[in-house]
Amino acid sequence: MAKLASGVYGQALYETVAGKDSSEDMLKEIQVVRKVISENPDFTRLMLHPSVSKQEKMDVIETTFRGRVMDELTGFLLTVVEKERFKELDSIFDYFTDRIKADRGIGVVYVTSPMDLDINTRLAVEKKIRETTSYVTLETHYTVDPSIIGGIIIRIGDRVADASVKTRLDDLTSKLLDVKLG
Repeated sequence: MAKLASGVYGQALYETVAGKDSSEDMLKEIQVVRKVISENPDFTRLMLHPSVSKQEKMDVIETTFRGRVMDELTGFLLTVVEKERFKELDSIFDYFTDRIKADRGIGVVYVTSPMDLDINTRLAVEKKIRETTSYVTLETHYTVDPSIIGGIIIRIGDRVADASVKTRLDDLTSKLLDVKLG
């Protein structure tokens, strides 16, 4: 459900600035809001606390952000609080950011491998991704997960290419368990 909400709200935020020059400003101001929230964990606890009324939460949003960020962003934050979607705010912002980057031809890619990849392998992976997508540039995030044993997992948005040994072994195990003997 959170993914659905982040898509709906993220799309709504995107549509407020789509085709306008203010998308870059909105990206910067989202970073400001994220920084305020991350540096003040009590802020999030307050926004999620069931005993604090919606109106009190909306007043805090007004006091904290009105005049400091774009009015569209403040209004959006008020809507998120009013609809009780504050806990999905980070996912909403991620969706918005990914949409703006996609408009600019920037692909956000997550690559998981069992060991740290050397620079030549990274460059080869990025070249192959650019060849098979419409992205002009890539923002690639590499992580190491020894549990995948070998191979590589590439995630771009909601698409996943899993060529890990672990997944292949899991698939083989599943097929072997389905075999009926006798």
